[in-house]
Amino acid sequence: MLGGRYRLEERIASGGMGDVWRCTDDVLGRTVAVKILLPSLLEEAGFTERFRVEARTMAAINHPGVVDVYDYGSDSTAGAYLVMEYVEGDALSRTLARVGRLTPARTMALVAQAADALHAAHEMGVVHRDVKPGNLLVRPNGTLVLTDFGIARSIGSAQLTAAGSVLGTASYISPEQAMGEQATRLSDVYALGVVAYQCLAGRRPFEGENPLEIAMRHVRETPPPLPPDIPPQVRAIVERAMAKDPSARWATAAAFAQVARRAAGDLAAAAPPRPGGAPATAMPQRHGVGVQTSTPTPTPVSAQVRVGTAPGGYARPPLTPLPGYLQVPVPPPQRSSTGLIVALIVAVVLVAICVGAAVAIWQQAQNKNTLGALAAVSIDQAEFVAATAFVAAIAGKGEARQ
Repeated sequence: MLGGRYRLEERIASGGMGDVWRCTDDVLGRTVAVKILLPSLLEEAGFTERFRVEARTMAAINHPGVVDVYDYGSDSTAGAYLVMEYVEGDALSRTLARVGRLTPARTMALVAQAADALHAAHEMGVVHRDVKPGNLLVRPNGTLVLTDFGIARSIGSAQLTAAGSVLGTASYISPEQAMGEQATRLSDVYALGVVAYQCLAGRRPFEGENPLEIAMRHVRETPPPLPPDIPPQVRAIVERAMAKDPSARWATAAAFAQVARRAAGDLAAAAPPRPGGAPATAMPQRHGVGVQTSTPTPTPVSAQVRVGTAPGGYARPPLTPLPGYLQVPVPPPQRSSTGLIVALIVAVVLVAICVGAAVAIWQQAQNKNTLGALAAVSIDQAEFVAATAFVAAIAGKGEARQ
C-alpha cells in the first residue's frame, strides 16, 4: 500500500526509470497507474524536487492525448511514485512486436494524434524528451495517449551509458541530445519521426551493440531508405521530421500533426474498399520479423425475406446460405403414382368384363349352331376389347401426368 491509499495489484510495465503498476485508489475507488521510480534515481542531487515540479506541470496539461496525472508522493519503502490515469489499451511497442509494420495511413493517423499531444505539452512549456513506442498507448477504439512526460529530464546524458534498460531511449534520441545539448521541442519532433519510421519500415533506423553507438549513428549517419511501397508524400513527411538540423524539421509539433493528418486522409480516400469494410492496419513485415495479415469481415449474404410468420407471431428468419458452403438445389417434389395404379386396375377390370362377355356370346352361338355368326361376333368383340383397353391405358397416363 502506497501512501496509505494506493493498493498495488499488478505490474504492467517495466523500464529504465522504474516499474508501472495497476493499482486501486482505496479513497476514490478507481483504478490508477502508479509509476514507482528506481531508488538509484533518487540519489541524484535535486532529482526529487525537479521531478515534483514537472509532475505539477504535467498535471496542468488538459488534452485527451496526454495521460492525466493525479498525484505524486514518496513512500518510505517503495520510494518516489507518480499516480496517473490508467489507460485501457496496448503500448505501440507491443503492437509493432506483434504485427511488424503498420500501413502508411494508420501510421500517419497515429503520428497526428501523438503530435497533437506533444503540441499541448509544448504550449505548457513541457518537453517530453522520451518519445518512443513504449510511451504511446493505443486504446481499443484507435485513439492514442502519450505517457511519461518529463521524466527523462533529470537523467541527463547518464541514459547513454546505462546497461540495456535505456537501449530503447537511445534508439529515438535526437542528434542534438546525443551531442549533449539541451532537448527542445524539435527534439520531440525528431523522436516522433523515428517512431513513424519504425511503424513504416518495421525496424528502427539505427541499431548497435550499445546505446552510445546507436546515439552516435543518429548524429553521423543517414537512415536507410524506407521500403519502396511507402508513398512519396509519407516518405517526405518522415524524412523532414528526422532531419539532422533542427531548423530543417517541422517547425512545431502542430505543423507535424497537420501534414500527417492530411496524408492519412488522402491515403484513406485513395484506398480501395476492402471486403466487409475492414480497414487495413498492418502490412507484411520485411527484414525477417514476420508477416501480419488481417482477416476481412465476412460479407453478409443477401436474401429475400420470406412472407409469413412463425407460430407465436414472430417473423420467420430469412433462409440464407452459410459462408463457405454451397447451396444444394432442392429437387422438385415427386408426383404421386396413385392415379396410374387406379388406371391400370380399371383397364384390367374392363378387359375381364369384355372377355366374359365374349365367352357368353360364344356359348350362345354354340347352342344355336351358328358358326358364321359366332365368328363375326368374336371378331367384333375382340376389336372392342382391344380398343377399350387402349383407351383406358391412355386415360390412366394422362391422370398420372397431372
